[in-house]
Parts: sequence; C-alpha cells; structure tokens
Amino acid sequence: MDYVCDVPGGKTWFRIDTEAEAIRESALMGHAVEKHFRQAMARAEASYVPPSGPFIEQQIGLKAHLRRTMPRFFTLRDPEGNGLATAMVPSGAGCPIIVGVGNRDPYVEHAEAIRVLAAHLGIPLERSRCYPYGR
Repeated sequence: MDYVCDVPGGKTWFRIDTEAEAIRESALMGHAVEKHFRQAMARAEASYVPPSGPFIEQQIGLKAHLRRTMPRFFTLRDPEGNGLATAMVPSGAGCPIIVGVGNRDPYVEHAEAIRVLAAHLGIPLERSRCYPYGR
C-alpha cells in the first residue's frame, strides 16, 4: 500500500495498489472490494493496447496504463492498522463508493477523515453520492 495522507486522530489513508492488498482489505473489512478491484483490473488490462515492437517490450506500459485507467482504491486505517473505511474512486466519470466495515455507513464515525481524503484528491465525496446503501 502507498501512503496517501494523515487524518486528525491518528488515522491514515493508504492507496490499495495490488490484488493481494485488495484481498486482505476484503477479509479485514468484510466486504467485496477484492471483487471490484479484480473486475476493474480485468477491464483495464483488456483496454491496454501495447505499442508495436518486440513482443518482450509490449508489456512495458501496462502498469502505467492500469494506474491511469483503473479506479483508485483507498483504505482508512487507525494507528494499530485496523481497517475503518474503504473508498473506490473512479479515474474518470463515475460515482465514488465509500463503505465501512461490513458495508456499514463510514460517515457516522469517519466523516472528517473522508473530508480530508476529498480535499487531498480535490473532489467531493459527500455521503449522499458515495455511500451506496444510504440513497
């Protein structure tokens, strides 16, 4: 995971970068981020058009392509490393999704942390738009 930003109260946002991290997040948080990560990766990989040239060099740009086209996945952790919330933010158009442990509403306890992530990313992350079970 990559560090993203700190939040008051000792909490920290990290970016989930690998399938293994997504698997761990799903197990820790009791939700389906692993499934969404895998689906997003499969779509991004399918959309990759390698440059012409030697076969051995065709996958060189894949990692950068995945980073550009996949949604960004984030996890909010407390100082002990416990999972508190998970966010999936599309790379382009689309609605971000933010859930807590077991798909519960993360805004109840972590609204300030979500505001910090929104400010860091420069996008709105309001509950009415991002929490799928509160609509």
